[in-house]
Amino acid sequence: MSEFGNGAVSTVEGVADAEWGEVRSRTVEWRDPAGPARKARELDGLGYLRAILGGDIPAPPIASLMNLRFLEAEPERVVFALDPDESQYNPIGAIHGGAVCTLLDSVAGCAVHTTLPAGWGYTSVEIKVNYIRGATRDSGVLTATGVVKKAGRRIAFAEGEVTDSQGRLVATASSTLLVFEVPPGS
Repeated sequence: MSEFGNGAVSTVEGVADAEWGEVRSRTVEWRDPAGPARKARELDGLGYLRAILGGDIPAPPIASLMNLRFLEAEPERVVFALDPDESQYNPIGAIHGGAVCTLLDSVAGCAVHTTLPAGWGYTSVEIKVNYIRGATRDSGVLTATGVVKKAGRRIAFAEGEVTDSQGRLVATASSTLLVFEVPPGS
């Protein structure tokens, strides 16, 4: 059950199956993110992302929630995949733009992370997304590539793009990120 801003409540209970089909669900599992976050302070950014790729460190919870997979991590470049399903749909039957934006924000941020020494982190200051075409589960795997345009000491700039399984451009982004030393014990 969810509540909309106008006070209306949406629920799948009581909706006729003949008209709307069977209720669908998916299970999301993840590991406690506190341990990996501590490890992130001990490893440089590239080493940390490669440890996730190698299975030595669990992926962040957002990866399970959104069906994201880490595919590559190189200096100033990362590649992720999003396996689209109906749970990511907006009201008109396409992958929600917020899911695509999250994917782009993730690859831009992680591309910058590959440049950082141990004990340093980043956060998005701004992201601008251009949506080129819609995507559905029939679009196949969405592949996102993030690249660093300028790695600065306090501000970094990165770009990302998402393509569908046929190589068609779905969206692009440019991002500005704040780079900072992570306080001990945080």
